[in-house]
Amino acid sequence: MDEIDRQILRELQQDGRLSNQELAQRVGLTASPCMRRVRQLEQDGVIEGYRAVVNPEAVGRGFEVLVSVEVRREREAVEAFEEALQDIPDVVEAYRLFGSPGCLLRIAVADLQAYERLWIERLTSLTGVTEVNSQIIMKRIKEPRGLPVGRTPGRPG
Repeated sequence: MDEIDRQILRELQQDGRLSNQELAQRVGLTASPCMRRVRQLEQDGVIEGYRAVVNPEAVGRGFEVLVSVEVRREREAVEAFEEALQDIPDVVEAYRLFGSPGCLLRIAVADLQAYERLWIERLTSLTGVTEVNSQIIMKRIKEPRGLPVGRTPGRPG
């Protein structure tokens, strides 16, 4: 990956809807080589997809909670828990962590009452769950805006 590829990634992370022509102009290429590079980045798995950033308030999910979950440290319990999370659309991100807590979830629901229902009816009853702790998000200070794509020390390109 060279500097032009990194510049393409930076531009697409800022605006995934750029036309190929506009992207090519921004990175100093003509349209055809730019398209080849984008396709190669997609084929190599560097670009995994394109998404719209949706305002949570606009879709009735402005109440966000970070939830730490302890799950029994048995393979079957962990696998069952992780599989069950796939069927809960309110869980918008989920991470298995080293140490404690074992998992961290980001949940987006309409309001406190909706979260309470989810907590009672789903989260605390999932297989293997031994503890659920909630931190209500007061304010988002920094939005996710993509990954830095500068050179990585010790790696070619």
